[in-house]
Amino acid sequence: MDATQAVILTIITASTPLLLAAIGELVTERSGVLNLGVEGMMVMGAVCGFAAAYTTGNPYIGILAGVLGGVALAFFFAILTQTLATNQVATGLALTLLGLGLSGLIGESFVGLPGVKLQQLSIPFLSSIPFIGPIIFGQDILVYASVALIFGTTYVLFKTRIGLIIRSVGDNHNSAHALGYNVIAVRYACIMFGGACSGLAGAYLSLAYTPQWIENMTAGRGWVALALVVFSTWLPKRLAIGAYLFGAVWIMGLYVQALGFGIPSQFLSSLPYVVTIIALVIISGNKTLTRVNTPACIGQTFVPDR
Repeated sequence: MDATQAVILTIITASTPLLLAAIGELVTERSGVLNLGVEGMMVMGAVCGFAAAYTTGNPYIGILAGVLGGVALAFFFAILTQTLATNQVATGLALTLLGLGLSGLIGESFVGLPGVKLQQLSIPFLSSIPFIGPIIFGQDILVYASVALIFGTTYVLFKTRIGLIIRSVGDNHNSAHALGYNVIAVRYACIMFGGACSGLAGAYLSLAYTPQWIENMTAGRGWVALALVVFSTWLPKRLAIGAYLFGAVWIMGLYVQALGFGIPSQFLSSLPYVVTIIALVIISGNKTLTRVNTPACIGQTFVPDR
């Protein structure tokens, strides 16, 4: 029972940064914007979060700094793609390179320093329930925030007028503009939301998952988050299932190495990315499923009439 509990807890912590980053990108893409800079925003959130928490000794200030770091890069992306109408794919790739380089520069003096760990919450009586207590009631605040984001995003996108506007902008920006909606403003807001979620995911890595700063510590998680959005066919609930599935694959590879099976460690390390590719191939083979939910204007530049 203890071993099973430990595995489940580890899967939850491994899945949370994927879930946080992917839900932000899902909203961004629902508005018709393809931001491939998730990895860069995540790593900036990680270094800003660690630096602020280490300097102040307060992990919650680190969380705020991580969010601001992700939003700052997202705002830069929004200016380039929405105001200056640059190519979204090229700009997103450049944003990732910028984030990786800038985070390495900022975090150079923090390498090897002990971090300030974000502590798990302890709910009296509930957290002490055997087996399920630590799993359900003993997580840190960002785990609960990631679950709340899934339900909140589902409600806003499909049950509110704001969500209808976001989806209409992503499906047909010309019609939305003709109806009087400010397409650029809507996309700016969604890009900022995506940046905040990516920064939050990065802060989780450096404050909760492994409370330290290591250059390139995101290790490709931003790209997995991008793949998760496609895997979920742009639906938040499917995204949550996919995030925990990918997190389980990530952790099981480490457990298999620890158990000493005769499987090359290089293959086990690459397993999450191999599963990502396989999942994308399977999803792309179902044209009907992807066509129904894919935002029709994703990646397309919109320039309003002047």
